[in-house]
Amino acid sequence: MTSPLVVLVGPPGAGKSTVGALLADRLGVGYRDTDADIVATAGRPIAEIFIDEGEPHFRDLERTAVRDALESHPGVLSLGGGAILDDGTRKLLAGLPVVFLDVQLADAVKRVGLDAPRPLLAVNPRKQWRELMERRRPLYTEVARAVISTAERTPAQVAEAILDALELRQAAGQNPPAAHREEQA
Repeated sequence: MTSPLVVLVGPPGAGKSTVGALLADRLGVGYRDTDADIVATAGRPIAEIFIDEGEPHFRDLERTAVRDALESHPGVLSLGGGAILDDGTRKLLAGLPVVFLDVQLADAVKRVGLDAPRPLLAVNPRKQWRELMERRRPLYTEVARAVISTAERTPAQVAEAILDALELRQAAGQNPPAAHREEQA
């Protein structure tokens, strides 16, 4: 079994896809997003799956996509925002290099927009996002080896913070900055 070098979790608008692709590029590994896997397998957008077959069916597809990716993808992996709701998925994440990208509502709204096709945020998105985070934050932190705030950071800065938090600079072919080297000495 091959496990990912980094697994990103967080709510809609946290920047998992953008940061994940940047991080994979920095590390010279592949990038994979389980939401994209679900869309490819189902042959239709996630919003349509929610509308046509309901959230339980989507969560079944998600559980399978996450398990398959965790077992086979050696690079950077982004999980859909709700993947951590599943007990089995949280067990599979135990001991893996999971990073929770913590984002504030204002930033998430800017990134996601209020008209984006996100089924769980369709009605009163700000209120729904806050309630979603109240339920999910303890689960994100439960599975995370590191929590990285995205506040006032560019995606590149978030990727750098992940490299530091997981001590992956050597894997990225970089030496830590001089000040960091001194701290380690």
